[in-house]
Amino acid sequence: MRLPLFVALRYLRAKKRHRALSVNTVISVVGVMCGVAALIATMAVMTGAAEEIRDKILGTNSHVVITHRGGAFAGYADTAAQVALQPGVVAATPFIYGQTMLTSEFGVQGVVLRGIDPEGEAAVTAVAENLVIGDLKALATGAPAGFHPGVDEITEPGPDQPGIILGKELALKLGALVGSTVNVVSPGGEMGPMGLIPKIRPFTVVGVFDTGMFEYDSGLAYVSIPAAQAFLEMPDKVTGIEVRVRHFEAAPEVADALRAHLAGDFSVRDWHQLNRNFFSALALEKAVMSLILLLIIVVAAFNIVGTLAMLVMEKGREIAILKALGATRRDILAVFTLIGLMIGGVGTALGFPLGLGICWIIQNTYELPGDVYYISRIPIHLVWADAFAVCAAAMAISLIAALYPAWQAARVSPGEGLRYE
Repeated sequence: MRLPLFVALRYLRAKKRHRALSVNTVISVVGVMCGVAALIATMAVMTGAAEEIRDKILGTNSHVVITHRGGAFAGYADTAAQVALQPGVVAATPFIYGQTMLTSEFGVQGVVLRGIDPEGEAAVTAVAENLVIGDLKALATGAPAGFHPGVDEITEPGPDQPGIILGKELALKLGALVGSTVNVVSPGGEMGPMGLIPKIRPFTVVGVFDTGMFEYDSGLAYVSIPAAQAFLEMPDKVTGIEVRVRHFEAAPEVADALRAHLAGDFSVRDWHQLNRNFFSALALEKAVMSLILLLIIVVAAFNIVGTLAMLVMEKGREIAILKALGATRRDILAVFTLIGLMIGGVGTALGFPLGLGICWIIQNTYELPGDVYYISRIPIHLVWADAFAVCAAAMAISLIAALYPAWQAARVSPGEGLRYE
C-alpha cells in the first residue's frame, strides 16, 4: 500500500492548473463535514428528548403494573408482599384508578383519580419529588402542611373531608389553593326520582405537584386508598399493584418473571408496553430524521464521484505511465479508492468535533421561553455508539462513492493513455 498511498497523496495536492479539482475537493470535504455534524447533533437532541419524556413518564408511573383481569380485586396486601419478594423488585404498592370530575366555584374538570398509599407510592414513583406544595402524608389526615385549627381560614379537615393532591395545571383551572375545598363527582351514583344522582364528596386540597407534562398536570389527582375505596365504592379492593424494579431497562424481564409467578388471572405489563405507541413513534421519528439528514452525506458523496471522475480524466496520462512501469489494476484501484476515503475521512474528522460543539452550544446557550415550555434547556444526550455509527456510515458512503471512478481508472490501458503523447 506504500505506492498507492504515495500517489493518492500527490494527487490530492492540486497544482495551480488543477485548481478546479482543489475547489471540488474542499466542497466534498465540507459537505461530508456538515452532514456528519448535523446528524450527530440531531440524534443527540432526539435521544435527549426521548429520555426526558421517558423520565417524566416513569416519575409519575411505575416500571411494572399488575392488574386483575376481572377488574378490582381483594387480597392485594398479600399479593403486593409476594411481588416485593421477587428478584429485581425494589418495592410494590397497591393503587386505585378511577375516572371522575372535580368541581369548584371556578370551574369543572374531568380527571383521573388515583388512590395511593403515601408511603408505598413514594418508594415506587417520584410523586413525592414532584410536589411543589404539600406532603403525601397529608392525604391520610386531610390537613395541609402547616395547618393550624382555629387559626387558618379554611374548613377544618376531618374524616368526612379527606385530602387530595392536584396537578399544577388542574389547580390553576379550578382556582384551587392549598387548604381550599374541591368536590369530587362520580358519574355513578344512586337512582332517584329524577334518574341517576351523581355522587359528590368534598376534599381538601393538601398539595400540588408539577411533573412538567401537561397531560398529567391537568388531568390527574391523588387521594388516599381508603378515601378512594369509600368514594368509588370498592370496599377492601384495589385496581392493581405498582412495581418498581432495580433497573428500569430490566422491567420486561422482571414482568415476565412476575407473569410466570402470579396466577393466570393477573395481567402484568411493563412501562414500555404501557407506552408502546408513544415510544414507537419517537423511535420512528428519530430513524426518519436520521435518514433525511444522511442525504446530506449522500449529496457530498456525489461530489466525491464528480471530483474523482475529473481526476481520472486529468491523470489519464499518469495512470498509463504507472501501468507501463508495472503498476497493477489493483494498485490504481487502491489509489483512487484511497483518495475517496481521504476526502470522506477528513470531512468526518472535522464533522465529529463540530457536531459535539453544536450539541454543547444548544445545551448551554440556547434557552427556551419559560411561558411556553416546561424545560429551560433543550435536552441533549449524545450516545457514543450513535456518533460512531454516523462516522462509520459517512466513511462507508465515501468508499462506495469512490469505487466507480476507481474502477474506471483501473481500466485505463497504457496504449490508450499514451496514444497521442
